[in-house]
Amino acid sequence: MKYLLGIDFGGGSTKATLIDTEGNIVAENSVEYPTYHPTPAACEQKAEDWLLALKENIASLGEKSKIDFKDIECVAIDSATHTSLICDENYAPIRPAIHWTDTRSRKQADKLLAELGDELFKKTFHRPSTIWTLPQLIWLKENEPENFEKTRYIFFEKDYIRFALTGVFCTDYIEAEGSMLFDCNKMEWDEELCALAGLKVDMLPRLVAPTDMIGKVTKEASEIYGLPEGLPVVCGTTDTVMEVFASGAVSEGDVTVKLATAGRICVITNKPYPDTHLVNYSHVAKGLWYPGTATKSAAASYRWYRDTFGGSYKELDMGASEIPLGCEGLVFLPHLNGELTPYADPMLCGSFTGVRSTHTKAHFTRAVLEGVSLSLLDSKIYLDNLGMKYKEKATLIGGGGKGRLWAQITSDMLGIPLRITESSDSSLGSAMLAGVACGVFKNAEEAAAKCVKEVDTVYPNPENTAKYRKLYDEYKKIHDALAPIYRER
Repeated sequence: MKYLLGIDFGGGSTKATLIDTEGNIVAENSVEYPTYHPTPAACEQKAEDWLLALKENIASLGEKSKIDFKDIECVAIDSATHTSLICDENYAPIRPAIHWTDTRSRKQADKLLAELGDELFKKTFHRPSTIWTLPQLIWLKENEPENFEKTRYIFFEKDYIRFALTGVFCTDYIEAEGSMLFDCNKMEWDEELCALAGLKVDMLPRLVAPTDMIGKVTKEASEIYGLPEGLPVVCGTTDTVMEVFASGAVSEGDVTVKLATAGRICVITNKPYPDTHLVNYSHVAKGLWYPGTATKSAAASYRWYRDTFGGSYKELDMGASEIPLGCEGLVFLPHLNGELTPYADPMLCGSFTGVRSTHTKAHFTRAVLEGVSLSLLDSKIYLDNLGMKYKEKATLIGGGGKGRLWAQITSDMLGIPLRITESSDSSLGSAMLAGVACGVFKNAEEAAAKCVKEVDTVYPNPENTAKYRKLYDEYKKIHDALAPIYRER
């Protein structure tokens, strides 16, 4: 038996999924790593934490699977989009990576928007904001000039991890689409965009396709990380498209609802939909795109809540399940690091409102779950107002969707059935991508047909949907009342 390996690096953990060539999951494993917040607006991760987590993940996967890793056909790695790491001439990290949720570049993004907003939008399909690499690098140049001057190479997260395995410096065009350094019309790095941050194009990775075999695991990497020397390595791509792929969304009109570190609703289309409140990326299925909304802190809100107030997810879910819809007046807005769709406002903050002495921890727990789902409803209404057409049934993806309570809340909130698959983890998508790259599957559609297995569907309760629409009106009023306060800070 031969195998395919996919490894994901998400917002706070790495997950590995091993499948056989028939599309069956053989073993899975995950390892968490920290995110650092040296200032309230900062979100950083350390490259050494990624690599330590990679080593532990591979070792644990080997123990679980009991297979000979020499039987793996190839490996693909994905990661959270446009998390950038600057390195010196020896490819050594100069400072921690800037995570895409970092909001320190607000002034730089605002200046780009005011002076070059239309031009940038035409080239990159996005409006300047703190989530993109370009304003983050301008911030770095202005605030840490000593680090910027040492910079010779700019990596994105998965590309640095893959470089540690192969010694090859490259990235894929889907990752590049999220950098704001890439012309999405010409599909190439743009010298003028790079110049805005004082960069030269040769500081950026060589561009390849997600399915390109870019190298093999080196002898040194094999000794460190435990993968066999000579194992073929695929370029890979970003985590969201891998989740979309792993859900089986490979046809026009397919839709996914994501409850991961970030939350997204993505619709599969045959063209990009440039819009100031949407994120546009190419799909790995030929000729398709997956434009969608973006909620900055989805499962990240629940993880923050768990880490701050204690308890396991299972315990928290059990308590929240006893609380009535609407949490008896308690409302949570999940804007812990600002918000994207439909506000594009990095100054927004999270909040609990309507707190009374009768509220318990379980009320706060359910309020977090409902608040994130309210943000998804906010996004869905924005898509509906654009007239974007999609199928009536969506696939729920991301780790947050594993809890039945949250899945039901989200289905009720959106008013649509949510299909549950055996796994929609991006690491499964990467394993599938590895299969396409090495010829086990002839294309993305065959990979989805073999690997994606539906296990359940969550249906909305119409009465609850109606109640949530009233709660949504309150949610919007709270946002409108608090947003001006946060902008004055």
